[in-house]
Amino acid sequence: MEREQDLISMEAAPTLAAAFHERVLRTPDALAYRDYRDGRWRDFTWRETEQTVALWQDRMRDDGLRTGDRIAILCGNSWDWVVCDQAAQGLGLVTVPVYTNDRADNIAWILRDAGARWLLVQNARQWEALAPIHETLAKLKRIVVLEPVTSDLDNLVVAHDWLAPARCEAPPPEYRRIDADPDDLATIVYTSGTTGRPKGVMLSHRNILWNIQAALKVIPVYPDDLLLSFLPLSHTFERTAGYYLPIVCGASVAFCRGIPQLADDLRELAPTLMISVPRIFERVYGRILEKVEAGSRLQRALFHKAVAVGWQRFEMQQKRAAWTPWLLLHPLLDLLVGRRIRARLGGRLRFTVCGGAALNEDVARLFIGLGVPILQGYGMTETSPVIAANRLDDNLPSSVGRPLPGVEVSLGDQDELLTRSPSVMLGYWNNPEATARIIDREGWLHTGDKVAIDNEGHIHITGRLKEIIVLSNGEKVPPGDMENAIVLDELVDQVMVIGEGRPYLTALVVPSAEALRRFAEKRHLDPANQALFDDEEFCSELLHHIEARTHDFPGYARIRQIALVPQPWTPDNGLVTPTLKLRRERILDQCHEQAERLYAGH
Repeated sequence: MEREQDLISMEAAPTLAAAFHERVLRTPDALAYRDYRDGRWRDFTWRETEQTVALWQDRMRDDGLRTGDRIAILCGNSWDWVVCDQAAQGLGLVTVPVYTNDRADNIAWILRDAGARWLLVQNARQWEALAPIHETLAKLKRIVVLEPVTSDLDNLVVAHDWLAPARCEAPPPEYRRIDADPDDLATIVYTSGTTGRPKGVMLSHRNILWNIQAALKVIPVYPDDLLLSFLPLSHTFERTAGYYLPIVCGASVAFCRGIPQLADDLRELAPTLMISVPRIFERVYGRILEKVEAGSRLQRALFHKAVAVGWQRFEMQQKRAAWTPWLLLHPLLDLLVGRRIRARLGGRLRFTVCGGAALNEDVARLFIGLGVPILQGYGMTETSPVIAANRLDDNLPSSVGRPLPGVEVSLGDQDELLTRSPSVMLGYWNNPEATARIIDREGWLHTGDKVAIDNEGHIHITGRLKEIIVLSNGEKVPPGDMENAIVLDELVDQVMVIGEGRPYLTALVVPSAEALRRFAEKRHLDPANQALFDDEEFCSELLHHIEARTHDFPGYARIRQIALVPQPWTPDNGLVTPTLKLRRERILDQCHEQAERLYAGH
């Protein structure tokens, strides 16, 4: 029996608030959200969610918020994030999501630039991190904190106390939804860019909803799907595809407790859909291979044969390969290997969507070969965000797929990808000059990505215009390709290739903690000993592994030397973005002395 969809059209609901209200009307008692609260998982229906949204709206109105005001949300993925956002959308407010691990000075800059009047903070840890900017916070109309905190600011209140008057009303407040225009500003999303101050991307209701409708034409999502949400809702990829899209099609969302608990939540919640970034798959890939290599010769042989035969089956299903007798082994190999791996991911994943950066083909081959379909896509915050995506029946993992229906693409100078569609942003907030630089007079948005488009229309990302390394001999190297190959090695946790204007390439490497531990044990040393990071034997072994991983790159792209970095690059220390992209300039600034030593004498 074919599964039925329950899609809300843009004609039926032209704004985000209208889509939410229509979903409540259609399926009021269906599961909407699952959140971990007070030590257990709690389920919330669409009706329960709307009732709580109405309470928040009542208090927001009492705080003096009016249509067009900006409110900021500094909160991890949770039901509270949804409630706050939907309360704001219904009142015609403009939400400004803020990354929970952003620096206090950057948060202050965003609040001032957006002219935010109101702020939601999740917990005491986040509130304490805001201590350096209390002068900015004191100017806000209201700060609501979900948990009790210590503060001397008069404008701060704990959510439970703030909501008390609305809860005491009889009858309870009713949900409100103003008659907004689809082209009204819905949100300002500050890009987590790799350099400089973030720019505020202005997205309208039409931008986001049009993108959702286009995506649903190629990627099927059903009311009985359960999506596990763990990428930050402050990122447009997760917010559009992992939060607003389920509203449109009636699917449920479970909020992961955090990346450290991701493996446990996958097994416990058994989601059918998941949105991720390559780094998550790369980490799981590394752990799987580590366990495989520790097994017997027979176990290793079975595993690799299962991946190979599973991949052959996938290629045949995609009509890129013919049937072979090896496929007769697939049911047995899948029983012995594939099913066990899928069980670790909950056992019910229909597919996962991967975006934010290029996914290594070896990683894609392993998961797809073991029966975990990965659909790689591509987009930008400025395009709400999806531009292109692979389909279940047209999945070319070496590409980011074909453009969504209605999305125009073209090649500009230096093979830069240009795109045009109703999901292209309104512009940058308070920054018309930057808007004019990225959107030309014909409405084409210049992505900054170099691409190749094959005869079937699949887009292949070949590099970033601004991230190409130009060696002193004029040779050009896209570092991302090399980094994607190197980071798969069991000795490497993170890597950044450098060499701009230099005679050769080198790399800054954060070694795998497990590899470092094993090496220290072999040498009878303390793994915490900083001297290990200068150990010539360990560096030599690691460089040998890197050379093997980059063997197929041109000769001028060889990594000549490496420097080991003791501390990982994380969003908390500001050296990677929340979607784990390297902030190259910041890393190079922090590791300046090490980088200079790599070129001493040249």
